[in-house]
Amino acid sequence: MLEVFIFATLNGLVTGLLLFMLASGLTLIFSMMGVLNFAHASFYMLGAYFAYSISLYFGFWMGLIFAPLIVGVLGAVVERYGLRRVHQSGHVAELVFTFGLAFLIEEAVQFFWGPDTKNYQSPDILDFPLFTLFGQEFSAYRGFMIGISLSIFVALYHVLTKSRIGIIIQAAITHPNTVANLGHNVPLIFMGVFGVGTALAGLAGVIAGPVLTTFPGMSIVLGSIVFVIVVIGGLGSLAGAFIASLLIGLLQSYAIASDVGMPELLNLLGVEFERSHPLNDLWTLTLPQIAPILPFLLLVLVLIFRPTGLLGKREE
Repeated sequence: MLEVFIFATLNGLVTGLLLFMLASGLTLIFSMMGVLNFAHASFYMLGAYFAYSISLYFGFWMGLIFAPLIVGVLGAVVERYGLRRVHQSGHVAELVFTFGLAFLIEEAVQFFWGPDTKNYQSPDILDFPLFTLFGQEFSAYRGFMIGISLSIFVALYHVLTKSRIGIIIQAAITHPNTVANLGHNVPLIFMGVFGVGTALAGLAGVIAGPVLTTFPGMSIVLGSIVFVIVVIGGLGSLAGAFIASLLIGLLQSYAIASDVGMPELLNLLGVEFERSHPLNDLWTLTLPQIAPILPFLLLVLVLIFRPTGLLGKREE
């Protein structure tokens, strides 16, 4: 039992921190620009595919460096020549624009790389067990994923709250005219923020590609979960996104690792009914089967009891 709990916790941390790596870019964009980018997960997918192509010729590490940069540049171009013009028409137009962009990117990926799964591999230098516990190995690459995710959180938090750049960015949101009068290019700041946000999504794709496989539908797999994380954590809250990512990662990991059935779970909640009840099919379900819907159940509960999210600020 202890073995299952420890490895479920480790796997949950890996999953949660990977989700944060993806959600951090979306949180950054929303908190700085007020844009809820539906195409964010598509930039994550582009990061994986660009890294795969680069790794074929120059290895994994070059892909890790240049793929996020390429995705970030593409994101900046999208903001400059698309989103900035659409922004004048309001948030609905922005949502429709990014929603259409997501489909466009998915079709482009299938056109250039094909519909099949790519054999994107982690680097050989990290192909060894970091440690062995209860006879099971925890790979060095998963430890690398944890390290990268924690580094991103610390770096973003420092830049946004402690550095001069973060002060200028936050001032540009609330007082754009004042910031412009001080000699700062506000549109360029917003373009940079969007580019950095999409680059973070691309970095998540580079890291996740070898583990979660690289295929055209990978943006759909995590796309909805990312929005769940952002809402649960509190729109625009980096710390909230971090906590929500870990919470969802651990919740799903514990559910998958458990062998608890619905009869035991319902009995714990004090719910009992006869096997002849119309809902008797519930008795055949187990926690691993319902693990995929647990984040959405948590989302509903958070919206009911705390609509602003875990660390979101209530508007006065």
